[in-house]
Amino acid sequence: MYPEDRVLVGVIRRKRDLEKALREHWYRVPQGRAPQGIHAEYAAFFLSHAFHELNGGIHFYARRTGIELARRRDLLPEEVDHARADELYYKLQLGELSRKDPPVLNPTKRSFAFIYTTWDRFEQARVLADLYSNADDFVDRVFHALEQVGVQSQRVWEAERLSDDGGAQLRVLCEKGTVIASTAPQTDFVIPLPVSDAPAAVNLSVEAILEAIRRHGGPLMINVPVEG
Repeated sequence: MYPEDRVLVGVIRRKRDLEKALREHWYRVPQGRAPQGIHAEYAAFFLSHAFHELNGGIHFYARRTGIELARRRDLLPEEVDHARADELYYKLQLGELSRKDPPVLNPTKRSFAFIYTTWDRFEQARVLADLYSNADDFVDRVFHALEQVGVQSQRVWEAERLSDDGGAQLRVLCEKGTVIASTAPQTDFVIPLPVSDAPAAVNLSVEAILEAIRRHGGPLMINVPVEG
C-alpha cells in the first residue's frame, strides 16, 4: 500500500451484491460511469440503508486484482429480465475484503455515486468529506449546481489524473463537441475552475460552463445508471 494508490469508492444498495463481493470477490460498475476505464488499485464500499446498523458508512475495502468488461446478463444470469441486462459493466475482481475500522461515515448525508480518492486520505478518513481533495470538493459543488439546472456532466476526480496534470474536471458532452472545465487547465480551450469556498465562485463557474455549452450547440442528454 502506497499513499498515492487510488481507491474507488462505490455504493452497495443490495445485500446480494455485498454477498458477491464477500464470497465471490467481485463488484460491478456501469461502463458509462467510467468511459476512460477504471484506474484504481483498491475498491471500497459504502453501504446504503438496506444494511440497517451498517447503513451510511464505508465498512469494507479490497485490493483490485483484475478487471474485465461484460454484459449485465452475464454477470447476473438470474436477472436476465432486468432493464439494463444488455448494458456493459466493468467487473472488478477483488482480493479478500477487509473491514474499515473505524468506518468512514456520512453524517451530512452527502450524495454521491462513486468517489476516487488516494490511499492516504482513505486510511485516515473518518467522514466522507475527508476523502475529497480541495479541488474535488469544489468540482463536486459545481457538479451538483449544474444538476440543479438540468445539465448532466461527467466528473473526473483528481486522483484519476495523478499521471496527468492532477486537476479535477467536469466534462459535458454537447452537440458540437465536449465542454471541459478543470481546476488545473492546460490549454485556453479548457474552462478554469478557481478552487474556492465562496459560493460566488461556484456561480461564476456554472455561468461559464453554461455559456460554453450554448456555444457548443447544447448538451447531449445521456442516461447513465448509478448502479443496477
